[in-house]
Amino acid sequence: MPGVHIVTDSACDLSDQLVKEHGIVVVPLTIRFGSEELEDRRQLSPAEFWERCSGKGDLPETSAPSPGAFQSAYQQAVDEGADAVLCLTISSKVSGTYGSAVTAAESFTAAPVRVVDTFSLTMGQGLLAIAAAEDAAAGKSIDDIVAATEDRIPRTRIYGVLGGLEHLQRLGRIGSARALLGSVLNIKPVIQLKDGEVAEESKQRTRTKAIAYLVDKVKADAPVERIAVADGACSDIVGVQAKLEDVTTEHPLLHVELGPVVGTHAGPNTVGVCYIIPARSAGTGE
Repeated sequence: MPGVHIVTDSACDLSDQLVKEHGIVVVPLTIRFGSEELEDRRQLSPAEFWERCSGKGDLPETSAPSPGAFQSAYQQAVDEGADAVLCLTISSKVSGTYGSAVTAAESFTAAPVRVVDTFSLTMGQGLLAIAAAEDAAAGKSIDDIVAATEDRIPRTRIYGVLGGLEHLQRLGRIGSARALLGSVLNIKPVIQLKDGEVAEESKQRTRTKAIAYLVDKVKADAPVERIAVADGACSDIVGVQAKLEDVTTEHPLLHVELGPVVGTHAGPNTVGVCYIIPARSAGTGE
């Protein structure tokens, strides 16, 4: 299909169904367990990842795709009819993926490629990719889609409740949430993505209170344009979803599995809620 095609990376946590439905090309990051390397989603499903995390083996690590992997994705988009490509990546503040995508674009000549850093991850990034794909399907130009995406990025919110802090701590990716460690390890943290990095949003005494607090944050921002729940092997995900069902949204609530890229750092029993607020309320909250 001619027009603009969307490329993103597997940190977006889009399900296979959503990828197919919106014609998005996904470049996998690599997940390492010790010396074993697996391509996210292609060689390692979210379910398989969480099963492996439940054991006592090596904690997983991630690595960014190579520029060559992005060039292959750009070429796939062209082979499928693209006359321009928009690539949306995980936040450059937590991964080298954006740099690989830019390097690939600079030497790709088959079609114009624009690379946008979403400063996001999991379904924050995923919702941005879906919105861009819908813009492309509506026949918008690459410039218009880039402008619309850049307008949505600061309106994208990500909040999460972690099962624990062990993964973030051991992998050194806790960022400005570092203050949560030490004497407050018994506290259930609510985290957010702020300026492209993981940060502490609040501390709650129990997981139940943390979930309730997260739901209240979302409802305070409603109505929203788009919303998704990312399930990181959560035992209480059904209850979380039920609490969010009545959030007013322009597009239906999406439910995906939290994948290996973010799951590596967040650990099991993590739930994330990602959403885009309308432009009129973009100045509220963070």
